[in-house]
Amino acid sequence: MRKFGQMMFFTLMCAFFMTMMSRSLTVRAVGDSAKAAVVIDAKSGETLYASNADEKLPMASTTKIMSALLALESGDLDKEFTVDSEAIRVEGSSMGLREGDTVTMRALVCGMLLPSGNDAANAAAVRIAGSVEAFVKMMNERAEQMGLESTHFVTPSGLDDNTDEHYSTALDMARLASAALENKDFAEICSQKYIKVSFGAPPYERWLTNTNKLLERCEGVIGVKTGFTDKAKRCLVSACERNGARLVCVTLNDPDDWNDHEALYDYAFAKMQRCLMPMTGNTYKVSTVGADIPEVTAVVEKCELTLPKGAYEHITSKVCLKRFIYAPVERGEQLGSVSYFYDGKKLCSAPIVSLDTAKCRIDEKSGCAWENLLAFMRRVCDSAA
Repeated sequence: MRKFGQMMFFTLMCAFFMTMMSRSLTVRAVGDSAKAAVVIDAKSGETLYASNADEKLPMASTTKIMSALLALESGDLDKEFTVDSEAIRVEGSSMGLREGDTVTMRALVCGMLLPSGNDAANAAAVRIAGSVEAFVKMMNERAEQMGLESTHFVTPSGLDDNTDEHYSTALDMARLASAALENKDFAEICSQKYIKVSFGAPPYERWLTNTNKLLERCEGVIGVKTGFTDKAKRCLVSACERNGARLVCVTLNDPDDWNDHEALYDYAFAKMQRCLMPMTGNTYKVSTVGADIPEVTAVVEKCELTLPKGAYEHITSKVCLKRFIYAPVERGEQLGSVSYFYDGKKLCSAPIVSLDTAKCRIDEKSGCAWENLLAFMRRVCDSAA
């Protein structure tokens, strides 16, 4: 009996330690080493994981996501100009700008997003707004427009300031990155491990290297931006695409950010599922004018999205369909669309197309004149729309 009791005690202790180890690994698997962390679905905005996601913290060079976005939206990306000599006199990481260098705004964005050039951020700020201070005002105005209520910028680069007024939250930075990735130039640049740019006096070609190691380490990662200062510690904003979904992950003050982002993506993608949009296959009747048939049948084309589990039940839709259509009508011709929304945010649109072909009705007396008139009226209506 004594031996049996000892064995039972030993078994229970093993089970206890195994449970504790399992719980520890579970916590570790979702990036518990970060002071703040979040993972969101970029399409719906739904939060898949959060830890202190609303805590205001310094975010270091991930600040350059906003600076780069404003730079790309400023226009004339490939127009050459000479950098401001004072703007490039800044400490920290650099793309290598020197006084008198000729550069383009596109090259400066590459310098911000890959080697995290503080000189590039300041040079772009002065070029766009006339001064660093004026550019920072633009950054804060844009943050307000985007609904980033817990974000405030003091520098274009993210360097530490002495006022503690340069801050954001993990959730705000995830939303900012999601919006920035909608800019095709931004998405293209931040996804590159290396990129060739031309600048100098005179300009010559050189390669810039991305500081984001996740591009090599983690399946599906497409960006976005690293950051580090003594105050903020290691910060990382990344985006990852798998199975048609795009997730954005942010960790602030995280000593093990590479491993944490990999674990967070494995955790968050397991919460996603492929959904067929609700109105797929629905049919409608659209009246015709001047056609050999009185109406055509239109169908909502197939539309699939990968969304957080449970999101499907909350999808709403809006149909936009022509009340009538002038002949001729071709099979497959788009007659309208269905827009899908989640929590007020547009997810996607699916075309509504004709299943039928409708030819012009030819009047025996007027012949082709009637067909030509209908074609003219159709062009007028289409141009007015």
